[in-house]
Amino acid sequence: MNRINSLADLRKIKDDLQAKIHLREKSLEPEKLVQIKVGMATSGIASGAKEVMSFLIEELEKRNIEAVVTQTGDLGYCFAEPTIEVTLPGQQAVVFGSVDTRKADEIIEKYIKNGEMIDGILPTNFEII
Repeated sequence: MNRINSLADLRKIKDDLQAKIHLREKSLEPEKLVQIKVGMATSGIASGAKEVMSFLIEELEKRNIEAVVTQTGDLGYCFAEPTIEVTLPGQQAVVFGSVDTRKADEIIEKYIKNGEMIDGILPTNFEII
């Protein structure tokens, strides 16, 4: 734990803890929020999935988009890593491949905010039950 030297340090710790609590509260009804799963198996991490996940978390927060971003194992598309699965409320999941930070920005702006389909969607090889 870092040493607290000022009131600003204490406020930062408080804000960080409140953000974590807020995430837990949101996770009670995830179907009402945008859900993003980032494929973080070895091939995904080697292809840049950590950077993509960090970018998504920061940008969604900056743009005030309520979303739950989680990491998952292999999504089954090793040829197209990094991959992310995006589920908009009330819709089927869509998997995007070859996602870098530029592509992640496009996914946020066009698909998540406006519902526009964009290039990079991979055919799903699974069915949600």
